[in-house]
Amino acid sequence: MQTNFSPLQLADPATAASEGVIRSCVHCGFCTATCPTYVLLGDERDSPRGRIYLIKEMLERQQTPTAEVVKHIDRCLSCLSCMTTCPSGVNYMHLVDHARAYIEKTYKRPLRERFLRSMLALVLPHPRRFRLALQFARLARPLSPLARALFGPPASAMLALAPSALPSSTPVEASPPVNPRGRIILQRGCAEPVLRPQIRNAAIRLLNRAGYEVVLSDDEGCCGALVHHLGREAESLTAARRNIDVWIREIETKGLTAIVVTASGCGTTLKDYGYMLRNDPSYAEKAARVSAIAMDISELLAKVDLPAGRAGGLIVAYHPACSLQHGQKIVDAPTRLLAAAGFQIRVPTESHLCCGSAGTYNLLQPEIAGQLRDRKMASIEALSPQVIATGNIGCMIQIGSRANVPVVHTVELLDWATGGPLPPAMAGQDFNRSTT
Repeated sequence: MQTNFSPLQLADPATAASEGVIRSCVHCGFCTATCPTYVLLGDERDSPRGRIYLIKEMLERQQTPTAEVVKHIDRCLSCLSCMTTCPSGVNYMHLVDHARAYIEKTYKRPLRERFLRSMLALVLPHPRRFRLALQFARLARPLSPLARALFGPPASAMLALAPSALPSSTPVEASPPVNPRGRIILQRGCAEPVLRPQIRNAAIRLLNRAGYEVVLSDDEGCCGALVHHLGREAESLTAARRNIDVWIREIETKGLTAIVVTASGCGTTLKDYGYMLRNDPSYAEKAARVSAIAMDISELLAKVDLPAGRAGGLIVAYHPACSLQHGQKIVDAPTRLLAAAGFQIRVPTESHLCCGSAGTYNLLQPEIAGQLRDRKMASIEALSPQVIATGNIGCMIQIGSRANVPVVHTVELLDWATGGPLPPAMAGQDFNRSTT
């Protein structure tokens, strides 16, 4: 795609990077077939190719974006399916990230939008605040019509997605191996430990069983993904720097084999720290070191021999999270691990399409997110599964809001099949593990 940026504009590293991305697009349109919003809405402006045009015009002319342009950029899920499809290797992720940061700096949103987005940035990255907010949401759910009238559909979507009860967080009794094959940090995350603390416990047991010493760091914080996708660039970089400092200390004092992530949305961001901080002379090299050893848990476990699984042929519908299959290009590892553990794996049609979670998307764009969820669930229900597995907490909540079978994390099933307890979501149902 031809561009017309001035030399002065290209002196800005972010603009120069975006110009390179825009120029690599050859208008082929392959991305339209796999873009969830284009598939649903049929509007060229809601396709990656269309958004690239909008971003190009906005950045070239250094315009204050119009409400119409912002609407179409906001509708992007950042599912990155287009990057898997694109034959030209267009790095749409970095381009739309830049566009969001530009919009955040130059566009004044309506008051209630500013309020809701600020509240999400203030609450979601902080587990204690998030827990309190969910407890309040439970009590406020009867006021959903009033919240919708005051703050629009996002407010009622937030109340609807809040769970009726929060699980207690009981620390797992770790069993570190005597001669560990490696030492890893298990990233804590922010939403996951509040909504599903059992995922961390299952991961620790499973990693110990695989021969790894597992370390949890009290000093780390949110990876920055949530605010990053809201366009709040400075906040996301501050979060990244904090974690990098913590993890580099671990690397340099005791050594680390990997930084392991159980929420694939966080993993995609961690692996991008090197790019995000490439122009920061104090952090560029450290960020690259951290990104180089960040791994999804399925990525790590696929490299080792787990104990024999005894799942007894339980039928599992596996939903590949977008951040895992498109963001990190990890496609086969989770299903291979589950199959080796004795599960019967079925993958839905249109597995490349997003479920509609996408970080805060199901809160800010509830109508489109709901359509995507229903489309996803129709393809999953056609498989007649006994349980649904995925590798990202956001997908678990989104799919679970309509599923009629348990929705669990991949590591919960692997832990159970190799000697751990039954996942809490499966409690009270007849899921007897085979003993043969």
